[in-house]
Amino acid sequence: MVRVKPFAAIRPPKDLVTEVAAPPYDVLNSEEARAMAGEKSLLHITKPEIDFSPIAGEHEQRTYDKAVANFKAWKEKGWLRQDGKPEYYVYAQTMGRRTQYGLVLCAHTDDYASGIIKKHELTRKDKEDDRMIHVRIQNANIEPVFFAYKDNASLNEIVAKAAAGKPEYKFTDENGFVHTFWIIDDDATIARITEIFTSEVDAFYVADGHHRTAAAARVGAEKRAQNPAHTGEEEYNWFMAVCFPQSHLAIIDYNRVVKDLNGLSEEAFLKALEADFEVALASKPRCGRPAKPAAPTGLHNFSMYLGDKWYSLTAKPGRYDDSDPIGVLDVTILSQLVLDKILGIKDLRTDKRIDFVGGIRGLGELSRRVDSGEMKVAFALYPVSMDQLIRIADTGNIMPPKTTWFEPKLRSGLAIHSLV
Repeated sequence: MVRVKPFAAIRPPKDLVTEVAAPPYDVLNSEEARAMAGEKSLLHITKPEIDFSPIAGEHEQRTYDKAVANFKAWKEKGWLRQDGKPEYYVYAQTMGRRTQYGLVLCAHTDDYASGIIKKHELTRKDKEDDRMIHVRIQNANIEPVFFAYKDNASLNEIVAKAAAGKPEYKFTDENGFVHTFWIIDDDATIARITEIFTSEVDAFYVADGHHRTAAAARVGAEKRAQNPAHTGEEEYNWFMAVCFPQSHLAIIDYNRVVKDLNGLSEEAFLKALEADFEVALASKPRCGRPAKPAAPTGLHNFSMYLGDKWYSLTAKPGRYDDSDPIGVLDVTILSQLVLDKILGIKDLRTDKRIDFVGGIRGLGELSRRVDSGEMKVAFALYPVSMDQLIRIADTGNIMPPKTTWFEPKLRSGLAIHSLV
């Protein structure tokens, strides 16, 4: 079973939350972050390179030093304050008609090492190292990771009761998503939440934040090794996560765009696709208007934008194995039968000819990048389900890169976990 505990969050006063809270560090590039960041924005802590002119390198020592100085200054100025006792928090996100309710808590670094916290993606050491430096220099988890767990009726009841009360924060972000935050400070309820997780919840699943999770676990191990008086009770053994029940989450499609056809003409490329797919024209320009975007209709059906037309590609029977949790994924089918076999793209993580577009940006972004001449062809995929993600994690398998996109993203700055 998982280990959890409450913590005394460092967070902004109510009247400053909209000024402090910010998108995650990896959602914005440095120029976008500088344009968005107000005086009190957490972006000065998570992307401190924006405080230099010209913008500094993300991995320069002066950038790391500025992150530490800004975090200290935000606390000294009262823009961030620490709660008086360990508590749990409820964080709800509303996108359109869907609201997901998560518990903000501390998970144990050992649970990641032992596999109780389960991953579905590979991590890159360079990105782990970068996140590890940020945790180490701040002695804090500035941004949370995003976990899922299998639904638990008792936890759902506790969260619903907390969410019926007056929120500590409630605001709408620049994308129109609503963020609401409640504090659970009742000692009996806190103890009950801990008891339920530690006796009834057998695993956490990393939804978003694989590198931050790995980095937090590495910092915990590092501090343990450096402390001859280590007891296991230290705060560095824990890291901050927002944990959502499986049924609350929906995965959005993660699409692909490719720069060229590997030397093939459009006609030859379409002919090559016919070996493994039923290819049909889905939409074309009419009366001077561009082709209407065509979304995939279900698993193993893909939409493709080529030239000025949308096509439907349906994988033929026998081209995938429904009993293989990885082989049945549409990202695998597309990678093997199109990207590798026809277009010669062998490694999705390193090949510069391919790029990835989160489904939150819509199919119009795919056609735009092709119409602009930046890319030659685009593929839209049917989204992976939470059941598929959990099945893959439970069987110890790893998804291909850029398979899942979760939205909304967790807002940074609503809670920070100190390691000291």
